[in-house]
Amino acid sequence: MSTSESTKNNETRVSALPPLADEPYSIFTSREKWLIVSLIAFGSLFSPLSANIYFPAIPTLAAAFHKSIELINLTVTLNMVFQGISPMFWGTLADTYGRRHIFILCLLLLALSCVGLALTPTGDYWLLLFLRCFQATGSASTVAIGAGVIGDISTRAERGGFYGFYSMGPMIGPAIGPVLGGVLADKLGWRAIFWFLCIASALCMIAMVLFLPETLRAIVGNGSIPPPAIYYPVIPIIGGSSIRPHSDTTSAAPKKKFLNPLLLFVHIDLVLLLLINGIVYAVFYGVTASISTVFHDTYPLLNETQLGLCFLTIGIGMVVGSISCGKVLDWDYRRVRRSLLASGNWQEEDEKSGTYGAFPIEKARLRLLPAFLAVYVATCIGYGWCIDRSTNIAGPLILLFGVGFVVIAIMNSIQTLMLDLLPEQGSSITACNNLVRCALGAGLVSGIQPLLEALGTGYAYLLLGCISALMVPAVYLVVRVGPRCRAQRALSTEKEAEMEARR
Repeated sequence: MSTSESTKNNETRVSALPPLADEPYSIFTSREKWLIVSLIAFGSLFSPLSANIYFPAIPTLAAAFHKSIELINLTVTLNMVFQGISPMFWGTLADTYGRRHIFILCLLLLALSCVGLALTPTGDYWLLLFLRCFQATGSASTVAIGAGVIGDISTRAERGGFYGFYSMGPMIGPAIGPVLGGVLADKLGWRAIFWFLCIASALCMIAMVLFLPETLRAIVGNGSIPPPAIYYPVIPIIGGSSIRPHSDTTSAAPKKKFLNPLLLFVHIDLVLLLLINGIVYAVFYGVTASISTVFHDTYPLLNETQLGLCFLTIGIGMVVGSISCGKVLDWDYRRVRRSLLASGNWQEEDEKSGTYGAFPIEKARLRLLPAFLAVYVATCIGYGWCIDRSTNIAGPLILLFGVGFVVIAIMNSIQTLMLDLLPEQGSSITACNNLVRCALGAGLVSGIQPLLEALGTGYAYLLLGCISALMVPAVYLVVRVGPRCRAQRALSTEKEAEMEARR
């Protein structure tokens, strides 16, 4: 029998099985889900790590390439531009053709780019620019693809916890990246930074090849549909015993459809969420990108290793915030769910349908966001004035911890809500998120040094804090218009399904 005939017969056999009324969203066990989330968290580490490990070496690179700090910052800006653009391509491919292959390919591109960066001659500044862009093309999409995996395997009730744990990967990058970068640049030279990234990303790629299963629901459904052989991991220790063509929990995979992520920008609630996240992230990146220069100028006795350690407080804050926020998000969801079920104003069928009905998912996910934004504004402004007045170094370091804690709480709340709204387009919505925040972040990074020089550190961060405060009204607007936008999307989906059924 030919391969095509076999595949066709297998699809017919799978789709012919009667669906169960109480069919699980995913057949992966809780342990297997945590293993998958741990693996993709490791992979998503490289998006921020490849950017943040670079920061303490900026003064060293400026001296090595005989360029100004502004020109070396341009390599950061271009890196962010490509971090924003590339997930729009890779994320959409992952939503269409599978998570596993795209994840592995991105890590391969990252490893190859790091080899080139490690071998770049100091006389070829243009090559440094080009390879930093190539590096971002590989590293940036890992976060978007990982978010798509979480949407594949988790229900809304557990998604906050999984995403909180998963975001530890991207958040450990800012925590350990500058420390590693400072130590490597100080002890072994700046080239050691890129050799380290090459080895680490190659090891992660090997782990993905060996263990990561395919999770895209358009290919494996709820995990019970056997995919083509090329989608299998070399060592199928996750989900291997659950994938059975004749399993009672087998459900037919939905038809694969190429989805244009740019179409997501027509939804007003998503645009508002992307704007809030983008502004907050841009200010945060302005803080982190300038840490090495402002601390070097304010506390001139610090060496590269010590400058790297200054980044550790903001990273630790992000890790603590990601764990805490995930638990709070799940608790809020369960609290609101229990309240509505008890009142009879909402049925479990609404949750299964994905429309939520009367469930105020926006309110449940964003309830604490105005308070988080207020603390974020206060810590950013306080940090700026501590640096401006050259206080004891403990002051700005403590405030950096606060900045890290609150920024991840804000971003995780928004990202989890967007995954709730569009779980089938997890990678695409995360790619859109990446595009907006990296575009805004790149603009701020390119202008942060002139801004600091023109206004001084205190007034510069006062301005950035005020811009962040403008996002508070946008949060309440999302809560107000969100239910109507959800209803419109549900109606549009029903019409598309009817048209597809007629063909």
